[in-house]
Amino acid sequence: MSLLAGGAMAQPTGKAAKGRKRYTFAQKDAVSPYVQNVTKNTDEEQEVDGSFTRLGYRSYNDLLTEINALRKLKDWADTTYQRRVAAIPAGGALLVTIHRQGPKNADLANLTLTVTSKDGKEVFAQTLEPGNGRFFGRDLYMAQRAIPFPKMDAQELAVSIRDAKLYQTFDYILNLPAAQ
Repeated sequence: MSLLAGGAMAQPTGKAAKGRKRYTFAQKDAVSPYVQNVTKNTDEEQEVDGSFTRLGYRSYNDLLTEINALRKLKDWADTTYQRRVAAIPAGGALLVTIHRQGPKNADLANLTLTVTSKDGKEVFAQTLEPGNGRFFGRDLYMAQRAIPFPKMDAQELAVSIRDAKLYQTFDYILNLPAAQ
């Protein structure tokens, strides 16, 4: 009898157990022009249930432009510049940002990122490294991680971020730009 009661307690309950609402049409992200948000995931909903997840993408060219601008501002030596350019991932980088209630909920190890092509083939999958968030205001904590992305041709990809602690999945569409 106690095993059944424990199993019932392990089931997700409350607001976090409900699936996220979805947009009829994917919404363009305000921060990253390459990403469209499929799951309703706004600042207003963050106020209600204390969870917010954002996916961003920075292409190789965007990262290179940033490093060139920083080189001019900071007067880097050639070796510093070359080291920074060599560290840029060939396919760009995915930037995952989460806001959660409580410091333990902002652990990035709870997230699994899966990227699939239009034909349903898994292209990239990764469970994020552990890392706690920093205080963001009131009882919210923010955590952020840049993930190197493999080089691919220009295409549309489906990205899912699964939060194992909240029992929620956040869906996005990533439009990879053509390599230049």
